[in-house]
Amino acid sequence: MNQGIKDLIEVSRSYGRQKEYVIAGGGNTSFKTDDQLWVKASGFALSTIGEEGFAVMDRSKLAKISVNEYSSDPFERESQIKNDLADATITKDKRPSVETSFHNAINYKFVVHLHPTAVNGIMCSNQAEKLVKPVFGNEAVYIPYIDPGYILFKAVEAKIIAFRAEKGYDPKVILLQNHGIFVSADTIQEITDIYDGIIANIEKAVSNPVDETVLPVAEHVTEVVPAIRAIVSQEGLKTIKVTNSALVEKFNSGAEAFEKVNYPFTPDLIVYCKSKYIYIDEVSSSEATIEAFKTKYEAFVSDNGFGPKVVFIKGIGMLSIGDNAAQSNIIKEVFEDAMKISWLSESFGGQHFMTPQQINFIDTWEVENYRRKVSAGAAAGRVENKISIVTGAAQGFGEGIARVMKENGSNIVVADLNEAVGKATAESFNEIKNSSRALFVQTNVADQESLKNLMHQTICEFGGLDVFVSNAGILRAGGLEEMTPESFDLVTKINYNAYFYCTKAATLIMKLQNKYNASLYADVIQINSKSGLAGSKKNFAYAGGKFGGIGLTQSFALELAPDRIKVNSICPGNFYEGPLWSDPENGLFVQYLNAGKVPGAKTVEDVKAFYLAQVPLGKGCSPVDVAKAVFYAIDQENETGQAIPVSGGQIMLN
Repeated sequence: MNQGIKDLIEVSRSYGRQKEYVIAGGGNTSFKTDDQLWVKASGFALSTIGEEGFAVMDRSKLAKISVNEYSSDPFERESQIKNDLADATITKDKRPSVETSFHNAINYKFVVHLHPTAVNGIMCSNQAEKLVKPVFGNEAVYIPYIDPGYILFKAVEAKIIAFRAEKGYDPKVILLQNHGIFVSADTIQEITDIYDGIIANIEKAVSNPVDETVLPVAEHVTEVVPAIRAIVSQEGLKTIKVTNSALVEKFNSGAEAFEKVNYPFTPDLIVYCKSKYIYIDEVSSSEATIEAFKTKYEAFVSDNGFGPKVVFIKGIGMLSIGDNAAQSNIIKEVFEDAMKISWLSESFGGQHFMTPQQINFIDTWEVENYRRKVSAGAAAGRVENKISIVTGAAQGFGEGIARVMKENGSNIVVADLNEAVGKATAESFNEIKNSSRALFVQTNVADQESLKNLMHQTICEFGGLDVFVSNAGILRAGGLEEMTPESFDLVTKINYNAYFYCTKAATLIMKLQNKYNASLYADVIQINSKSGLAGSKKNFAYAGGKFGGIGLTQSFALELAPDRIKVNSICPGNFYEGPLWSDPENGLFVQYLNAGKVPGAKTVEDVKAFYLAQVPLGKGCSPVDVAKAVFYAIDQENETGQAIPVSGGQIMLN
């Protein structure tokens, strides 16, 4: 790899990691030699880009785009240019940036095109042209808004040629109204210096800096947003991210305030958030808010042929509605950027929105539709786009079950008391490459206020709840003589009472969702045990709670069936490899050895051999085995109130 490519990767990642410069992986960068151009390919994020993320172009073929004759029809013309770009692409598996010709027209080695929030605070204001020289320098070139594509390229090229003829060199700063900025130089250090100087100048000129203070989302979000998610999920499950901040509240205080963000500033905003949004004034009750949304949503879809990506509800905050969690996060980031631009523009004469004609061009332009498709993210798996809470998921059985669910497309809430391990687990889940996301929420399943917070955080992050896996549990082995009342009460509270507390909290959300979408089902799944199906010597506290859990499952199933909420228990055999059994200090093998539960056992290995001998299939139960049973319970829409054994044949139902 030559030094120029190394520098290109360095500068790309540097700016790509700073959301004040790059939103949703946008912007593009390039490096050129006399013969070739390396330019960011579509579908790659600047923050993580490597050499493989750049399309390599033949500059002699690119130069022909400048002189070729193309159709006068804009869409046919863009198709012809796309073909010429493909012909000039040496790396045929990469789709070059739509602005590749801009990069080729500039003579400097490096070009860094970004959409900095601060820059667009001016470029999307009514004083954009007036502020070019005092803020960006006497040699900055300004281009009034032109639809992206060939016509814009020719306008930029003409400005470059004129500047070159006058000065004898190319401009280093090119500004595009309602779009962004190109900074070019022969070294990445000079590019960095130019950007730093520009941002410093803008900060001095801003009279009222943006306030991004995060604010709490109102408690009644749990009484509203699950219903909204159900309404918008008629043709497939959506996710909704709910946010509130000083920034959101500035534009959420009334219809007049919302008008300042009710129209798009830039093509990127249209790509990710579309061009129309919904605003709902605070109303008298949660039910009235839902009905107001339902009315506006149905009219919106009827008028536009698609659903809204962004909804503001006074008293709650901003709802970012995506086809999956990855998309809802992008929508949130992009629209927050639009709000910051609107806020900053007030220091520079107010908002300058795109016109309806400009908006329509972007919304129907094939290249931008491709970018929208790429941004949606891949989705696959047996629980695709579902929202699942798994208690006790920081480690052990719960972690394994949740991991398999995440791999199969479910959004996962890791609900656990262990904050350090739980956060690390959620982070590891988010390294799984799909469009779902994981969140950790510290939770005490035996505390109803903690469960209330769990539901609140889940709704704010994902918008609803489809699956609740009640997995958290503890075990204290011992016979009648060894077992203390305190240990018995603790085991019962966690393994039995908490199942009731969790089901009560989760089904409030599920009932609300299912009320507004007749096609939806929801699942409560208790991870029980083979000890819930057969007594367990010197383990009566655990077995008793698990037996009782199956009684709860059957009773809950009867009560919740009219709400299309299925309730089932999964009864695993022993997970011998997990920490519950194998922990060298307090694992069950050690506990059972010390309690004398296995007659004649002298070592932990004796205890393990004793238990394996009781399993016809000769092996322990794994989290993958249990996850398959969880998937069955979810897939099967005609199964409820069951205790499903996954015990290797050790327990067989009569």
